[in-house]
Amino acid sequence: MSGIEIERKFLVHKAGRPYKEQAFASSRITQGYICSERGRTVRVRIRDGRGFLTIKGPSDKAGMSRYEFEKEITTDEARQLIKLCEAGLIDKTRYLVKCGQHIFEVDEFHGNNDGLVVAEVELKSEDEPFTKPDFIADEVTGDRRFYNSQLMKTPFSAWRDDLPQEFR
Repeated sequence: MSGIEIERKFLVHKAGRPYKEQAFASSRITQGYICSERGRTVRVRIRDGRGFLTIKGPSDKAGMSRYEFEKEITTDEARQLIKLCEAGLIDKTRYLVKCGQHIFEVDEFHGNNDGLVVAEVELKSEDEPFTKPDFIADEVTGDRRFYNSQLMKTPFSAWRDDLPQEFR
């Protein structure tokens, strides 16, 4: 897969964790970054026993759109490439929740990012309308603190107190 990725990202109300009840699927994801420089990232991911290599370009000013190239690789290749990654891995459980015509990916982070829950929705255009599930809260699109590549470097545990209690 390659092309322009357009997505918006939101904090999630955690009270009762309703996204878990609404999810039609979930999976555990481990990922690392071979390169996490501003403007380009090279990510290695293992999800549901499958490996993926993803290259992302710089985000636009709003942080909503950027070029993405993703290729499935063998799990063994992914494990070998993870050994080459920068320090720190992202560990999360992803829940897929359908709302209206869209699927929201709700990521519940573990390890040093434990307590952080964010949701993303991919769109066909930046102005495409969509229905938000009830558990969606503040938009954080473009806030670099919430980029996975940044969470690897400065985990949520280091700045969680900057957020209201309901999101910690």
